[in-house]
Amino acid sequence: MIIPPRYNGPPNSANGGYACGLMSEALGGGFEVTLLRPPPLGVDLDLVGHELRQGDVLIAEARRSPPFALDDVPAPVSLEEAEEASRHYPGFQHHAYPTCFSCGPERDDGLRIFPGPVAGREGLVAAPWTPEEVRPEIIWAALDCPSGWAVDHFQREGVMLGRMAAGIRELPTVGERHVVVGWPVGEEGRKRHAGSALYSPAGDVLALARSTWIVPAT
Repeated sequence: MIIPPRYNGPPNSANGGYACGLMSEALGGGFEVTLLRPPPLGVDLDLVGHELRQGDVLIAEARRSPPFALDDVPAPVSLEEAEEASRHYPGFQHHAYPTCFSCGPERDDGLRIFPGPVAGREGLVAAPWTPEEVRPEIIWAALDCPSGWAVDHFQREGVMLGRMAAGIRELPTVGERHVVVGWPVGEEGRKRHAGSALYSPAGDVLALARSTWIVPAT
């Protein structure tokens, strides 16, 4: 498989959520993907069993995802609350990856998901999103960055996506305004665990994800 350069996170590697989603879908869906190195863009990658390789280099590996529980998802955030939160998106002031496909403010052709802190909901970030594409890997990309902003003090410099699983209950509707949220779950050494979810305009959970972010060793 090839990850087109359009779907970048950092400038020279894929958006982690998009890459994980693409691999999970290529395997038939329902997989949790661990990224072992930044997925390269625009090159041939080989899916060998449950491993994604570039020649002899192991890029990612997948395993069946444990089931998701709706009890773990926060109460819905209204569109108005998400719009207000997004106005305070720290990435407007400073962004380590301003051309990220999912959350980069310098991308006109990206998802333009700009999560900011939700008033009165400690740790929760949210943003409105109007999807123009609804392929599963796009949904994974939409669920990726909100969880990153939730665990990295809104600066996106200290963590990189290490593992992600997503469950899509229903695809969103193109052209309608939805809400995406992210929240911290816990820490374990250099690991930062997070959740994220996509809500319909009516507040129904359409998709949810769990992710692990890695703080680089200093």
